[in-house]
Amino acid sequence: MSFASLKSQRQSKASRSYVNYPDNFQEPHSTTIPKVIHSNDSDTSTRSNEGTVYYGIPENVEVRVSAISGRGLWAKKSIKAGSVIISLRPHSFALASLYLDSHCSSCAAASSSGLLRCTGCRTVWYCNATCQTNDWSLHRLECSALRKWAKSAPSRDLSVPNDAVRCLGRILWQKRKEGFNSSWSKEIDALQSHRHSLQPRVVENSTHLAHSLVRYLGLSSPGDLSEFGILSAGDLTDLISRFVTNTFALTSPSLTPVGVSVSPLVALFNHSCDPGAVIVFPRSSRNPVDEPQMQVIALRDISPNEEILTSYIDSTLPRSLRQAALKETYDFTCHCKLCDDNNKLDPRESIWCPRSCGGMCPTPIDESKTYQCTKCGAVVVTPGLIMDELRIGQEALAKAISIQDTNHDKALQLTTNIIPRLVSAGLAPSCHPLLALIGLHKLLLLSSLSSDIAQEQLDETVRIAAKHYMGLNAILCDGHPVRAVALAELGKLLAVDEPRPITSAPADIAFPPSGPPRLKAAYETLVRARHELMIGFGRNNDGGELGRNVRETVVSLEKELGVWTQGIHNTLQDLLNSSRKRITIECALVDLICGVC
Repeated sequence: MSFASLKSQRQSKASRSYVNYPDNFQEPHSTTIPKVIHSNDSDTSTRSNEGTVYYGIPENVEVRVSAISGRGLWAKKSIKAGSVIISLRPHSFALASLYLDSHCSSCAAASSSGLLRCTGCRTVWYCNATCQTNDWSLHRLECSALRKWAKSAPSRDLSVPNDAVRCLGRILWQKRKEGFNSSWSKEIDALQSHRHSLQPRVVENSTHLAHSLVRYLGLSSPGDLSEFGILSAGDLTDLISRFVTNTFALTSPSLTPVGVSVSPLVALFNHSCDPGAVIVFPRSSRNPVDEPQMQVIALRDISPNEEILTSYIDSTLPRSLRQAALKETYDFTCHCKLCDDNNKLDPRESIWCPRSCGGMCPTPIDESKTYQCTKCGAVVVTPGLIMDELRIGQEALAKAISIQDTNHDKALQLTTNIIPRLVSAGLAPSCHPLLALIGLHKLLLLSSLSSDIAQEQLDETVRIAAKHYMGLNAILCDGHPVRAVALAELGKLLAVDEPRPITSAPADIAFPPSGPPRLKAAYETLVRARHELMIGFGRNNDGGELGRNVRETVVSLEKELGVWTQGIHNTLQDLLNSSRKRITIECALVDLICGVC
């Protein structure tokens, strides 16, 4: 594989964040649910049979109400890992401003052969006339709003409202079009709102979002929102709260976040930091009109009468950060097994044994406490020093994330300098913030690669990609999309043609290999990646767009390995034939000499 082909598959804007049904998938039907009913028995759930209508729920899933988690979705039948549980188009979505000129605003596809620009607003792009026509019922209103916003913007950088404002605008226009008593509108209104318990920072952000929405719609004040069914300040607060609480990242097939989306049905899934299902956009539909398809995929086998849970937040984070994020945005404290099991050592918060026995210790959080290796009992003698390094690492991570788009070189310098410090402090690859820094460092290195890449730079990127996968492998289950994508990236990097293959690698550098062994490592890595992609992005989806791409690369590598193997075989055969020929000549000479004698 050439670097150019890798680069074309992983554009800097879409380098990172799917519709066949599983065998047991039935035609979607509607399900109705009432308001949340609380039961005194925390272990029971009640089936719902009246209220808001939800369309698109398959026969093997139903809505129930639990005393602990409220309404949620439960399996009626066994669901196998890799099965598509739900597949639908979001109620509404909007691309992030960064991706408006590289993705279609109708189907969210990344550009492969150029996009067509709307000649009105000159902001939105489409794959073709079909996509533009499909989106026109909403874009005709959006087009005018975008032009007015740009005209009054104080600077060019602020000439396009963010994806949240544009998505909310589309929701209100669609509600008005469908009717406020329509099933579409009722599903939006049934979304959970936390306006009575919003955190201070969320209140501030919501207020700013509300003002931006009013301006975007071309209204003079919130009171003018009555034409959209918003009759009071409480209604507006509810709308914003429902949106903030129930939005999902719209992602590319390789999990790059490219916008926001809203689906009331998918929002019914409750949370676990160790989920049994995941939400992805694999781009597996045969008809582009159906895209973007939002799919919920089973990560493991799910039993009948088991609640299907997804994760609302980044599950690679340590418990304290997960809990803080859930409390701020969703206003609840998670009590999943991963959060409540305090006796189990979490790889997200672990350092290596100071005696290098292979065991691990919990990361220190209090200098006055004693921390020991769970394997040999060795005591961590410098907890304060490790705590300082953790703090510095967290600050560096926040800084690097904030400047990665505006000052790439500075962000790369930060990650390059901080990662060795955290490694020297004993942090395991799965430990936060080391894992996050390694992942960011990988992204920055990938965006730095060019067609004239040096061998050392390529090898370093491969090593970082391997470390990133090692960290994810310790905390995410087999087939998790994040882990699967990381493994696919490692395999593709190994498959890149080496600029200058190393004939004899230094004794202290065993990875990555060079030459034919590297090609074999790429093949084996991508075969494993395809197995994981088939789970995380759906078996009947063939692993989604990324899974199909990996399959093609595997086939190409098989041919390349076959040619190399055949070449070796031919060379050996030539040597053998040459040797046989030499022996035959020598025997003839011996016979001749003997005859003369």
